[in-house]
Amino acid sequence: MEYREFYNGVKIPMVGFGVYQIPEYEDAKKAVLTALNAGYRLIDTAQGDMNETAVGDAIKESGVAREDVFVTTKLWIQDFSYDGAIKATELSLERLGVDYIDLMLLHQPLGDYINAWRGLEQLYKDGKLKAIGMANCYPHVLVDLCETFEIKPMANQVEMHPFFQQQLNLDTMNAYGVVPEAWAPFNEGNRNFFADPILTEVGKKYGKSAAQTALRWNIQRGVVVIPKSVHEDRIKHNFEVFDFALSEEDMRKIAAMDIGHSEIVNHFDPQWIKMLHQWKF
Repeated sequence: MEYREFYNGVKIPMVGFGVYQIPEYEDAKKAVLTALNAGYRLIDTAQGDMNETAVGDAIKESGVAREDVFVTTKLWIQDFSYDGAIKATELSLERLGVDYIDLMLLHQPLGDYINAWRGLEQLYKDGKLKAIGMANCYPHVLVDLCETFEIKPMANQVEMHPFFQQQLNLDTMNAYGVVPEAWAPFNEGNRNFFADPILTEVGKKYGKSAAQTALRWNIQRGVVVIPKSVHEDRIKHNFEVFDFALSEEDMRKIAAMDIGHSEIVNHFDPQWIKMLHQWKF
């Protein structure tokens, strides 16, 4: 396993297991158990994923020591206030069945995320959160947070894959010592991702698949990746990325794939933002 270190000294595994879109209790629990048995030690959930209880139960059942599992969850917009963030965090602690959360993120920089961040700062000082961060922050928002608060974000989880590389965002995170995390590292399968000719050609040199090649590319950029699957073979497959390294030439080939925008969500679309505010969990 490879790790990144937050500026407060806490270490996060470079490959984690995401449980987005696995809302059913038994499915989520089984998937997390499979991931932990395969060697994953970072489990990434969210209140909006509606499976925190399954994640917590799987960790207990796995037999892996709590201190060896890095647990990430996220607060949703409906709880974005100082008191709301504190109360919602207590609910996450209860559902997960843990005394602390390794990384708590604000899921979107929307609503009263300013006061929600102040709530996370207090929870961090109280020891209930070992690290705090943001998700879906674009560079201008991230800079504002880093320049405004006593405790700047330790991580920023954003969509990041060969077709949407977010190099400016990555450079901004690096400049402020914020660890980047990639959700949807496979572009949710869009653009025939798993059979992409460039990723496939590069991967063949190392005896790896297009998926493994894409994960390794992000890891070598210093990006924590959070692939998701409910299939045991793919869960194991996605973890087998620490036994090879891409050459500089191959890194450049993949860098040339960037189309410069997301094809999954558009955070600059007013209707999308309105819809996010209407979701309740």
